Amino acid sequence: MALYSVDKLITEARRLAADYRRATGKPLAGVSGEIAQHDAIRLLDLALCNPPIAGCDAIGKRGSREGKKVQIKARTIFDEAKSGQRIGQIKMEQAWDLVVLVLLDEELETFEIYEASHAVLKEAMDEGGSSKRAKRGAMSVAKFKIIGNLVWTRENGLEEDEFWDNQADG
Repeated sequence: MALYSVDKLITEARRLAADYRRATGKPLAGVSGEIAQHDAIRLLDLALCNPPIAGCDAIGKRGSREGKKVQIKARTIFDEAKSGQRIGQIKMEQAWDLVVLVLLDEELETFEIYEASHAVLKEAMDEGGSSKRAKRGAMSVAKFKIIGNLVWTRENGLEEDEFWDNQADG
């Protein structure tokens, strides 16, 4: 039996990582990715891949993501005016259906989540031509936001309410 719930541990990790950055000016390595993965799974109703699958962090449990393999990426945004922020390498050669980009604020709280399909990302990478960045699956946050779909915000929750049907007979 666990001494602490995962939700409480993630809350404490957020606080410690934010305090560490304020004290040292450097991010606490690896923490934002774990927090983003936890938030994406909880907020988008995904299931963690267990055992792990190469290139896939989670599987969709219902709606438009049901059964889809999801790669989760994170980026902490400390200064929105700063351009050129990049996300981690997207491994195009691995078997996945969607990439979810979780954007975190300076307190490591999720404020937006975007998603893009394998086909959309492949097309964007192909448009990048022979650039070294495109070849290794690198992409800016701004580009991902342009080609992806905003699927969750702190203000509104899920942006695509798949379960509400205003045409249903009542």
